[in-house]
Amino acid sequence: MSFLAVDRLAVALDGHPILRDVSFEAASGEWVGVLGPNGAGKTTLLRALGGHVPFRGEIRLEGTPVDQMGVSTRARRMAFVRQARSLTFDFTVEEFVLLGRAPHRGWLEAYRRADRDRVREALARVDLEGFATRSVLSLSGGEMQRVFLAQALVQDADLLLLDEPTAHLDVQYQFAFMEQVRAQVASGRTVLAVGHDLELAARYADRLLLFADGRLRAAGPPGTVLTPGRIAEIFGMRVDLGRRPDGTLRIDYQGPVASAPVQAEASL
Repeated sequence: MSFLAVDRLAVALDGHPILRDVSFEAASGEWVGVLGPNGAGKTTLLRALGGHVPFRGEIRLEGTPVDQMGVSTRARRMAFVRQARSLTFDFTVEEFVLLGRAPHRGWLEAYRRADRDRVREALARVDLEGFATRSVLSLSGGEMQRVFLAQALVQDADLLLLDEPTAHLDVQYQFAFMEQVRAQVASGRTVLAVGHDLELAARYADRLLLFADGRLRAAGPPGTVLTPGRIAEIFGMRVDLGRRPDGTLRIDYQGPVASAPVQAEASL
């Protein structure tokens, strides 16, 4: 049995179809990258998985429909790392990350010393040691993005839902962030990560889901999903594909498809 199974998922918001007939599975300890142009339905997919929008079809976690799980159960099983955005309330970094432990404590139960120790460990892992007493309102977008990851780490969820997690990070922190996520996958967690960087997704994900117009257009290993024909059709770019010394996919962008003929379909 798959850890996560999605069957004929459909989402409509304000009467407009966003996702149509989406089906896929993910195993425990698997990194699944979610790619597609703006408006393809990627973030809506994560929101549906997390129970934040109504949907039709089935989403099952280890055989249990997520819409039959209570809010606290879902929070223990899934952690959502959203895009960094400005916050309007003032927490210290420690207080904000501690919210990730809320699903594991009783109603009105105080946080324990062990919870605060977990927060310190998580902040160290995302290179934010010494930030515990800082106000979240004082943080840059990249720093806040790492705070969101620390909050997800202390949540101890089996499924990490990442919505463009490296969008506000400098290059060195993008790779550090991805390596931290990779460590979570190695420990048995399942990751669904939305992104725009095709090459970064191909480098880290075990499998890719490629969306366009609310439909799942391709699914599989990066080298079979990211072909010149699909990249030209869906992203409007001509590319040359190769392999890095470590075997991961290399994508060389040649320009918009309108400026020259599209290469023949191929996979690596």
